[in-house]
Amino acid sequence: MDARPDESIDSERTPTGDPRGSVRFGLSARLLVLTGLFVMLAEVLIYVPSVANFRRNWLNDRLAAAQVAGVVLEAVPPGGVPSGFEEKLLAGVGARAVAVRVGGARRLLATAEMPPEVARVIDLRDTHWATLIADAFETLVFPAQGPVRVIGAGKGGADFVEIVMDERPLRVAMLTFSRNILILSLAISGITAFLVYLALHLIIVRPVRRLAANVTAFEHNPEDAERVIRPSERRDEIGEVERALALMQETLSRELLQKKHLANLGLAVSKVNHDLRNLLASAQLLSDRLSQLSDPTVRRVAPKLIATLGRAIAFCEATLAYGRAAEPQPRRRVVRLAPLVRDLADFLDLAGNGITFVVDMDEDITVDADPDQLSRILINLGRNAVQALAQAGAGPSVPTLTIAARRDGRSTVIRVADNGPGVPAKAREHLFEAFQGTSRRGGVGLGLAITAELVALHGGHIVLEEEGPGATFRIHLPDRTNGNGA
Repeated sequence: MDARPDESIDSERTPTGDPRGSVRFGLSARLLVLTGLFVMLAEVLIYVPSVANFRRNWLNDRLAAAQVAGVVLEAVPPGGVPSGFEEKLLAGVGARAVAVRVGGARRLLATAEMPPEVARVIDLRDTHWATLIADAFETLVFPAQGPVRVIGAGKGGADFVEIVMDERPLRVAMLTFSRNILILSLAISGITAFLVYLALHLIIVRPVRRLAANVTAFEHNPEDAERVIRPSERRDEIGEVERALALMQETLSRELLQKKHLANLGLAVSKVNHDLRNLLASAQLLSDRLSQLSDPTVRRVAPKLIATLGRAIAFCEATLAYGRAAEPQPRRRVVRLAPLVRDLADFLDLAGNGITFVVDMDEDITVDADPDQLSRILINLGRNAVQALAQAGAGPSVPTLTIAARRDGRSTVIRVADNGPGVPAKAREHLFEAFQGTSRRGGVGLGLAITAELVALHGGHIVLEEEGPGATFRIHLPDRTNGNGA
């Protein structure tokens, strides 16, 4: 599908006043702050060794300048040093005294006002990083109260060079360096945070906001198919979430529409049942009058017609009482199965469709069940078989409907089989689900769902056997466990 911008969720669809719609400290702001903090933390980790290295270089520069000054003084003949020249050299170096050790002998090259003692000794010959870092922070936090003695490696044959100097200029230089590092870190942190924020906002935050806005809009009217998100062409995780959300919303929207239709259908059925009950009651009165006629056929069929109308009226009353097609608990008793099966011939158009009806069971076999509900089970399965055989048309074999039964321990097993085309594979997936388990044109898929519900009320189960031609349904009806079974 084509990508839809953020404005695809109309403003009138987004609920106003929703607390989820106004975020004071949202994901973008958090990313901005966290990015700045992380950059500053990285700069701190860089600053620690940097300031130690700056201090070492600064002192090494002073030692190098002191050694050059000492070489100059050594080159001047004795007594040839002008007055005040040493003080100017020491002031240029920033030291009070300069000494060099050559060949084991220590020589004082220049000196001004020598302090009686030094407050700290700094030996740059120890270049371990931990020592350098500790000394640097000691200079910053706890500056020496007097002059310090600095010792470093010598050049040109000298063992080492040492100077006595004030630490205050070093600390001022380190503070200036730290200030510059701080300003640079803040600038880098701000620029990096803004760029990361902008990138994450475009790549993640804005698509997530679009998802959140769509979910909020979809929540208020999930049956509206126009509110289903249109996934973008992205191939990353956001694109996968968009496609998964679209699939979920489409499925949910269809399910809600179907449930709404079923609810409307249930209301319509209740209204129809109300009027149908009155019509069936009138038909039952007319059937009572038919039973009083002397015609043998009428006298044989009329009681069955009256019983059928009675069951239909009872079912309509149960539907109206519960507000839905809920089946009542079965009123079970032990009955002979063969007469009940043979009565099916009067309710199914077998002769009109040229179908042979076979009853394969012992005459004395019994079943522990509600006779009315068991009759509905057999009628539903029989009608399905008759319709399948009728639609199949003429074939090489005679269309046959067979109902067989046997006892299996404390259960009765009933098989309803036909030699028709069988059940398609697509219909098998939802065979016993209402409105889904049918492949017949004009069918609604209720017969098998009702049959499975009635069988379950008896504590049994129904399955479609895989082997054999046509369709064979096997029903297991267990006896009751209270000793009243067959």
